[in-house]
Amino acid sequence: MNADNRIEQLRKLMKEKNIDAYVIPSADAHQSEYPTEHFKSRAWVSGFTGSAGTVAVTMSRAVLFTDGRYFLQAEEQLEGTDVELFKMGESGVPTLEEFLKEQLNEEETLGFDGKLFSNLEVDKIKSALNSKNISLSTEFDLIDEIWTDRPELPSGEIFVHNIEFAGKSISEKLELIRTEMDEKGADYYLLSALDAVAWTLNIRGSDIPYNPVVISYAIIGQKDVRIFIDDAKLNDDTTEYLKNNNIEICGYNSIEKALKSIKIDESIYFDQSKISEWCFNSIPISVKKISGEDIVENLKAIKNEIEIENFKNSQQRDGVAIVKFLYWLDKNIGNIEITEISASDKLEEFRREGDNYVSLSFETISGYKDHAAIVHYSATKDTEYKLENKGMLLLDSGAQYLDGTTDITRTIVLGEITDEEKRDFTLVLKGHIALSKAKFTYGTTGTQLDILARMPLLEDGKNFRHGTGHGIGFLLSVHEGPHRISPVYSKVKLESGMLVTNEPGFYKDGEYGIRTENIMLVREDCENEYGDFMKFETTTLCPIDLRGIEKELLNDGELKWLNDYHSDVYRSLRIHLNKQEQEWLKVQTREL
Repeated sequence: MNADNRIEQLRKLMKEKNIDAYVIPSADAHQSEYPTEHFKSRAWVSGFTGSAGTVAVTMSRAVLFTDGRYFLQAEEQLEGTDVELFKMGESGVPTLEEFLKEQLNEEETLGFDGKLFSNLEVDKIKSALNSKNISLSTEFDLIDEIWTDRPELPSGEIFVHNIEFAGKSISEKLELIRTEMDEKGADYYLLSALDAVAWTLNIRGSDIPYNPVVISYAIIGQKDVRIFIDDAKLNDDTTEYLKNNNIEICGYNSIEKALKSIKIDESIYFDQSKISEWCFNSIPISVKKISGEDIVENLKAIKNEIEIENFKNSQQRDGVAIVKFLYWLDKNIGNIEITEISASDKLEEFRREGDNYVSLSFETISGYKDHAAIVHYSATKDTEYKLENKGMLLLDSGAQYLDGTTDITRTIVLGEITDEEKRDFTLVLKGHIALSKAKFTYGTTGTQLDILARMPLLEDGKNFRHGTGHGIGFLLSVHEGPHRISPVYSKVKLESGMLVTNEPGFYKDGEYGIRTENIMLVREDCENEYGDFMKFETTTLCPIDLRGIEKELLNDGELKWLNDYHSDVYRSLRIHLNKQEQEWLKVQTREL
């Protein structure tokens, strides 16, 4: 079946159940950014495979909402179907709530699977539709009834993330969490986000590709902790580990019963954006519900000193792998056949050779020439280009190591490029340097700093349609909150110990794409009568391609930053390379 056939089947079910509009999001039952195959309902029904998007189906229309990272990909994948593309954030494009309000008549019914929408999202939908007295039907997973070969939930075993990497034990983390619970007056705290459960209990899994988490819930009480997990994921060692840490093991599907059993005089804390509407509705009405910012998300965003030391080790190891790859690419381009996919496979091969390697941290984006203009391009055997010694290759990749998670983008000049490409490459670099060099007072948010990375492009009448930076997990999600660097408003202060990416870019549709990304560590700088000052420490170690730079566009401060950075790269990596690779790196990091 194609998308149109699936949507027609969905409409038949909608009619049977008296549902006038049905919405399918990208999330799973834990509001994960990257769901396992079982939960990829939106991709299955629409054919659009990008990581972010929502499909809304009425009896006459089917629309996909997605953001600027995926406009080109969505246009290609929806071509030939009746699914309309709504480009979020563009002038005149309604939000999901506005679309539903316009399409639904008085007292009609909106349906969706309540496990796939957060309680906060549902409140937003209710508020938007309240004036039309729209009914909500949240108990039906209609996709499950028509997706006959739907993948099962994964059952990979979990493993313990040892304290030598994690830096804090379960008991230390629970003490921090319970202190926060006390301040909020909560008897219980519900953890639904998979990375929150993994971080708190120092466990990792393999349920979601590139994300070493396990599908589970946890409830933390003042004196007890319960994990809700499929016991097939446990072996003797992990069972003993959990029991030795006084963690009660419960079946995954028993979370509903556990929530319903909370007593009338007890209270439970949760983040409305993290728990599903289904979980919320499972808590008795009489129980005191306390909502606020997720406790674990705020705690794990600030890395402890052991995590930071480990993370820097993983960054060095990752840099060695990338430099070995860049050397290989430079020596072989034009001599052997190299494609977008074989290039990314070769990079993974070098990463696998390093200590503590677990997996990639996301599907590598390997885009040559105009493919690089598709921000989250995913090469396939049918679409991939062969690389030639001309133009540019954008390579966005990362890895999961026991001692850290990495994410790096380099735009690689494979041969002759135009003056326009070189200018844009340099403007992106100028923005990257401006953010890297930023000093700011404590209390500053990523929203306030975002303009630094865009200004060189804006002054040239250009911009990019994605955020400038995101948090990074520690052997967890490559995208981690609560902080970010983005024009989208954020009230989250940048705290010492946070990791955040710096990745401005520029994309010329149908021609080329450029992005330069490093991971930065937020650090304290100095304190004086004007305030407490903060700064960034760049942790990524990999040369920036000098062949793409128009030196005349860089001022003295920018040149100094670049030369100092390259000096650090060479000094940190050379001892891990063979003689030929060392000589090559010396040239790539020469003073400009």
